[in-house]
Amino acid sequence: MRPDFDGQGVDCPRSPARSGGLFYGWRMALLGGLIMGMGTVPLFQGLPVWNPVLRNAFGWSAGQMSWAFAATRIEGGLLGPLEGILVERLGSRTMVLIGMLILGGGFVLFSQVHELWQLYATFVMMSFGGALGTWLPMMTVLNHWFIRSKTRAMAIMMEGHALGGMAVPLIMAWAIGGIDPSESERLGWRLVAFIIGVTIMASAFPFSRLIRNRPEDMGMLPDGGPPQVVPAVGQAQTFVEETAGYTWQEAIRTRTFWLISFGHAGSSVIIVAVMVHLGLMLDDRGYSLQTISAVVAAFTGVNAVFLLVGGYVGDRLGMRLTAFWFAAVQPVSVVILVFADSVPMVFLFAVLLGIGRGGCSPATSAMRGVYFGRRAFAAITGISMLPMNLFLFFAPLCAGYLRDITGNYDIAFLTIAGLAMVGSFLFLGLGEPKSAPSARV
Repeated sequence: MRPDFDGQGVDCPRSPARSGGLFYGWRMALLGGLIMGMGTVPLFQGLPVWNPVLRNAFGWSAGQMSWAFAATRIEGGLLGPLEGILVERLGSRTMVLIGMLILGGGFVLFSQVHELWQLYATFVMMSFGGALGTWLPMMTVLNHWFIRSKTRAMAIMMEGHALGGMAVPLIMAWAIGGIDPSESERLGWRLVAFIIGVTIMASAFPFSRLIRNRPEDMGMLPDGGPPQVVPAVGQAQTFVEETAGYTWQEAIRTRTFWLISFGHAGSSVIIVAVMVHLGLMLDDRGYSLQTISAVVAAFTGVNAVFLLVGGYVGDRLGMRLTAFWFAAVQPVSVVILVFADSVPMVFLFAVLLGIGRGGCSPATSAMRGVYFGRRAFAAITGISMLPMNLFLFFAPLCAGYLRDITGNYDIAFLTIAGLAMVGSFLFLGLGEPKSAPSARV
């Protein structure tokens, strides 16, 4: 491809590594943060708000409602590898457009739910749209645009998710008005869901048009200069030669692939179980919808700060130890939540969970790019979601049924905390990145 042609029908200067003093890749990171904040927060961080409202509106049990999220993991397990391949074949720009339209349409249909099966169907639709249009395609974009600063770039993108998580649940809780449907509402949950859906769909086209899939398409190179195999002084690992990265077939035959997959699964299972059941758990303990949303906002606020900390530490001191130490903080926070008997203790849980999640997320997201290169990042990531989705399917589901049987979440949350602690130790088994077998000549 000509270096003065961006692949989108626009002439570009030859190798314009920086535009207006700012490397274009950082613009992609900021755009990714906006897409993440709009596309993932209303569903995922919104779960502690949606779930107690829906339970009180329809009388569904925790076990029944757990199937809504479990159904999304069935979709992720079956279609995760396909989603990764689609991102590789069609490009992130196209997938963001398609995914956000599906996600927004799912929210519109969610606003019309009356039966339990309709809840399951709309959650699958929203999950599929979110997977196609938010995290995976934008992580793929940043994996192409950055090598040396990969973790920091992904941390900046995740800031959109975190900052949105501070504000959106509070706004949702205020707009809905309360947990009990017999109380006077402001807008009510149905109108709130409809507004969210329309907003996401209206944003799909303008956001997707701003995306550039690879720096080479604009005559640029990753990080604004030639790809660098050897890291800067102070970094803990040697980067894979990214232009000769692994194919997905080569990656799945490595021990590293499975350690990352199951380690990431252990780290993610705790945050997913908490987001699915936190609202129900705090509702059981008599907390208001506004208090529940404030706890979520506190978690995401701390998470926003430690995303930057984790991004810096991961690039400077190495991903293995960064991922391990921050991942290990998360189960400690859940133990505190189980035994919390006051509002300050609940907020202590939120602070510690935010530290652990924020510090761990950039490292776990960037790892596959560091260890396997740019060549098939989306496909490798999609396939590695299979074991993760297996964990994420069973954990919230079992937690819901244990709550229905025992009357509380204590056993479920303590078990999940134990699994997450085991998962954190898997990161310590990662070695130094190696070149792909196909690159060894």
